Amino acid sequence: MSRRFRMWVLGAGLLGVAVLFGAACLRLPNFGGDSHPYGDRSVQAALARHTANVIAAVNFDQRAFDTLGEESILFAAVLGTVVLLRQTREEREISPAPARVPPLVRRYAVVMLPIALLVGLYVVAHGQLSPGGGFQGGVVVATALHLLYIGGDYRALERVRPVGVYEVGDAAGEAAYLVLGLAGVIAGSAFLSNALIGYGTFNTLASGGFVPLLNMAVGMEVACAVVVLLARFLDQAVEIKEEPGT
Repeated sequence: MSRRFRMWVLGAGLLGVAVLFGAACLRLPNFGGDSHPYGDRSVQAALARHTANVIAAVNFDQRAFDTLGEESILFAAVLGTVVLLRQTREEREISPAPARVPPLVRRYAVVMLPIALLVGLYVVAHGQLSPGGGFQGGVVVATALHLLYIGGDYRALERVRPVGVYEVGDAAGEAAYLVLGLAGVIAGSAFLSNALIGYGTFNTLASGGFVPLLNMAVGMEVACAVVVLLARFLDQAVEIKEEPGT
């Protein structure tokens, strides 16, 4: 394929995107007006399904398929990192030297780890009720574990994050989201349809139908994915060294 042909294809694609974008902008409500049809419909749909956090209703109900795409991007990033940063024949694993960390920093890491872990789990569990959710809480949970690394004990970090287990958890979180989506198809409804179970009592942990279940699946996938990503990069920086003469 010649360079000129590729440029023609690119130009045609950009022209199509520009036309669609312009058509979409022409149908938008006036800027600064008091009419907010999308926001009003989102709120109504969230309340109809007993989801107190409208953002969670949008992410895991009204546009749950888009969220599957976002989750899959992270899953693909983890898969690519595992493949690219695997130990090769020209590399060897060494035992990292103990880090010299001020006692105050070490105590801070030890004290804050359970607190941060609890906060992360709380954010995931209450995603359908208050700001936060699986993405945010998953990152907090993964970051909490790495306070051990900040505290200078890399071996302790390795004991609490066996990478193989978290790789399985990453895949399980992604699969759980897909299985919940397929449950709607099997039941004769749409993919990721939030109409198979009751919506529960408004403003409780069991409210929102599929929203809290999808939120927990995302929380599990994100937490495990971030742990695996950081583990691979830390291993390269701390434990993996090239063999001399390679």
